[in-house]
Amino acid sequence: MMDCSTSWRCRINGAASPARRAVFLDRDGTVNIEAGYIRDLADLKLMDGAADAIRRLREAGFLAILVTNQSGPARGYYPESWIWQLNNRLTSLLHDGGTTLDGVYYCPHLPDGSTQSYRKDCNCRKPETAMLQWAARDYGIDLTASYMVGDKATDVEVGQNAGTSAILLTSGYGEQVLAGTYQSLKLIPEHIAPDLAAAAEWILAQG
Repeated sequence: MMDCSTSWRCRINGAASPARRAVFLDRDGTVNIEAGYIRDLADLKLMDGAADAIRRLREAGFLAILVTNQSGPARGYYPESWIWQLNNRLTSLLHDGGTTLDGVYYCPHLPDGSTQSYRKDCNCRKPETAMLQWAARDYGIDLTASYMVGDKATDVEVGQNAGTSAILLTSGYGEQVLAGTYQSLKLIPEHIAPDLAAAAEWILAQG
């Protein structure tokens, strides 16, 4: 395994606090509408209720941390700088919705990628846990008191592998994951929800 550079980590707000709780969020199909490999910023649009869900989670004391596989550079689709532009648009849309993210972590790698500099068997591509572990160290997060939310089997795996509770959304690819036509659901999530808004409701109900 390659120990990936911290250059793919971006703290957005403030200094670390000990023993914080976080909700780790996949990006596409979870916070924004699944639209494949986005090449036009206008195609990145928030899921209904996503901004309000993140706002409520943060008001309840959770950190909102984005952890996302973004293999476009490894596939030769666009430069890594484009990921930053997409993530900047996402945070701008969330700001317009009255909230923000506390941090953004992404993995640009792919073991069989067509771009040599990103063709790596890394420890940050989900379901590997480095992105969550980096965030836990950077922000003083208690992973066992935290949640991972996403629409893919790899989101369930990375959450449980890192010690969080995992929530599978049926938005994005979630329905296909449950049907067995996209990825293979090897682990059983702690909860299944239709979207991020419903997942936030469930998390907040856990106390």
